[in-house]
Amino acid sequence: MRSVIYTDLAKEEYRHKLLAWHMLHVADSISQFEPYVTKYAFYQALPVPPEGERFGVARFHMCEHNWLISPFDAHITAHAFNEYMPLEVLKWQNSVPDDEDTADIFLTGDEFRSADGSNGCRPFVFAFMPMWWEKDLKGKERTIQDGFNYRWQFLVRYPDEITEEEGEKWLFEVLERFKEMPEVTRILTSHVYQEVNDCKFQRCVEMWFEGPNEWYRACVTKMADMPKPDWAQQDKFPFLKPMFNFTSIMVPDIPYSDNLVSYRGNIMKR
Repeated sequence: MRSVIYTDLAKEEYRHKLLAWHMLHVADSISQFEPYVTKYAFYQALPVPPEGERFGVARFHMCEHNWLISPFDAHITAHAFNEYMPLEVLKWQNSVPDDEDTADIFLTGDEFRSADGSNGCRPFVFAFMPMWWEKDLKGKERTIQDGFNYRWQFLVRYPDEITEEEGEKWLFEVLERFKEMPEVTRILTSHVYQEVNDCKFQRCVEMWFEGPNEWYRACVTKMADMPKPDWAQQDKFPFLKPMFNFTSIMVPDIPYSDNLVSYRGNIMKR
């Protein structure tokens, strides 16, 4: 299976710090999971487009893993080293309030990844799904020769007021509408393996565009007349609560760091 992590940025003042910390974190991560991970890559978050806030757009990067086994497998009983996780990093990535005193507080990796947004900040997004996309809804004929892609990936958690089946029906009706738009060149989707880590999100969708102007035309202008459902958590599409029920990120085709390939430093013995 594979997983995605969306990392936000509290403010631009912290970008260089968060970038430097992730580069230091690479060796720590590889030492933990090297035997059972085949991909570990960081994709730079592209700038938030106009009106992107209501789509819960993350502002720092997306981390993607391909797993041979679950990192929560019962056979993985102990590591020689704990992951180095200063709570200050949670402040930089908008998971704890910016005014908290975090300089001398450290967490385990699992504690770090369990920030649920109950403090009013962005919840930590860590979603597992099948290795390959389950449904190919548009653009299967597209190749790398067709140009570079502006990839919009999002995760959906349906409101408590409706069943998952009702939510799926609504979402796929939305995707049918997007299929007819020339601005959208690709649509792929998979369900989320919620049971792996108790992830609250239920479905992942990725849509491609030529660029942010096409995204805006499709997702804002052309969706302005989308009927508002009875369970809507906000007045405009996507109608779901940003960050908590609808979270997304814009990324390019190529990662800025393909860590298992590019890292050439020392890896601690487990």
